Amino acid sequence: MTPLAPMPFPETSFALTLVLLLLAPVAIAGLALVNVGLGRSRSAAQSLLGTAVIAFVLVGWGIASGSDRDFVILIAGKSWDWAGAGRLLGMGLEDAPAREQLVFLFEVLSVALVAMIPWGSGADRLRLRAGTAIAAVLGVVAFPFAAHWTWSGWLAQLGANFSMGSGFVDGGGAGAIHLLGGLAALAVIWIAGPRKGKFPREGLSTAMPGHNVVYVLFGSLLALVGWLAWNMAGALLWLNAAASKLVVVAINTVLAAMAALLATLLVTRFRFGKPDASLCASGWLAGLVTSSACSAIVSPVAALFVGLVAGIFIPLLVELFELVLSIDDPSGAVSIHGAAGLWGLMAAGLFAPQSGQGIAQLQGVATLLGLMLPLIYGVFWLMDRVIAFRVDPDGERLGMDLHELGGNAYPEFVVHRDESYR
Repeated sequence: MTPLAPMPFPETSFALTLVLLLLAPVAIAGLALVNVGLGRSRSAAQSLLGTAVIAFVLVGWGIASGSDRDFVILIAGKSWDWAGAGRLLGMGLEDAPAREQLVFLFEVLSVALVAMIPWGSGADRLRLRAGTAIAAVLGVVAFPFAAHWTWSGWLAQLGANFSMGSGFVDGGGAGAIHLLGGLAALAVIWIAGPRKGKFPREGLSTAMPGHNVVYVLFGSLLALVGWLAWNMAGALLWLNAAASKLVVVAINTVLAAMAALLATLLVTRFRFGKPDASLCASGWLAGLVTSSACSAIVSPVAALFVGLVAGIFIPLLVELFELVLSIDDPSGAVSIHGAAGLWGLMAAGLFAPQSGQGIAQLQGVATLLGLMLPLIYGVFWLMDRVIAFRVDPDGERLGMDLHELGGNAYPEFVVHRDESYR
């Protein structure tokens, strides 16, 4: 498969891609349920999606879209396509070519998922208005640039300009969605700080398990369904995959997820004596994230290996971040989306048949880490000076639902109270 090049989009491909994109939001619903289950019961109802989508439609789409009017810089005789100069305010969508409309829908769903990732990491202490502002920044600045570079801009053109394989390849959004979301989650954690009582003065980490592991496991199952559609739609839109190749994409997605689940189950069984259900779900999701980068370009055996590696390192990373680096990440987004997304992108280069693909993938990963992390952290740091990210201590004690929304998600039950607040 080769990166996207201008070509007619057959009506049959349009219909198939549209159906897949209509199924893709199931992945968003699954991730939302996972975030709810991994948080505490008194903060279960707080969620966020709309602001990022609105901000992207009004402004971000113009930056993310690719056309012959893009902002191009010529360096050493090569074209460096840095930003789109497309439509603003959603204008002209009804008259846009069929493929452009599908790309718009794909990116709208993508930005919604990106905004949800850091929300899970800021659970139990991130203000609603701060989360809204974070989503707007992701929809206007961070995601549009990452999406443009990845799917139509200078990273995607590395193959044509510098003979680096097929250029940076990321059909399902392991970089533009998941690695970006993981970096945003890390920035939120650094700025908001850990939940009260998570790291007491004695130097130990206090376990704060999620309130509903059934939500977590069922959300993971929903995510698998949505991911199948997401990866296949991405292969059609960004990699020019033939419909006959989509079965392999689906098989690789399932293999990566199941291999990661099995590996995490065995690792937690060895370390703790019994498998840990929430960590197994984290491994499952990490396998799906890795498949976003490589399901359309590697063999089933390679997809199995990629998932196994992800499933092994996810529980170890979660433990490292919490016990060694004191990073309080309730949803595990930094590991699941950030680290697994990075591994999936590198694995795509490692197992791709094209010569030079590994260098292109390395260039893309270095760009996202080197440019997007400082940008996101810097903007979030400035925002925190205007809109405090962290809720006040009384709000954290009461729970985000009661403090921010005026009511608990489970009003008929007594929600958990932390001993640290007495």
